[in-house]
Amino acid sequence: QVHLVESGGGSVQAGGSLRLSCANSAYNTLCMGWFRQAPGKEREGVARIVTDTGSTYVADSVKGRFTISRDNAKNTMYLQMNNLKPEDTAMYYCAAEAICFQAVPKAADFRYWGQGTQVTVSS
Repeated sequence: QVHLVESGGGSVQAGGSLRLSCANSAYNTLCMGWFRQAPGKEREGVARIVTDTGSTYVADSVKGRFTISRDNAKNTMYLQMNNLKPEDTAMYYCAAEAICFQAVPKAADFRYWGQGTQVTVSS
């Protein structure tokens, strides 16, 4: 059973920082990712990590500002978000799957999802 629990969302002003966490109950999901969805928009892959190799992908829209990482001892994934912009406002979701099917994370490739955590950035 894969159970994902996100935490760390909140409201910040533009230029601020937040760190999201995703605790995973399972140890057999080698691919974990962060997605976000703003009202009226499709779910967008923000970043993903291969948990055994540490290989990462970060979307161009957040590159240089967001960093994905994991702590295998805690079985937890993180998304450090710096220099936040109003356009980063969205519900952020953690996702997991047995393997990464492709370099760029797509929502359809992940079976397991957390409940989401809201990030709101004001100008």
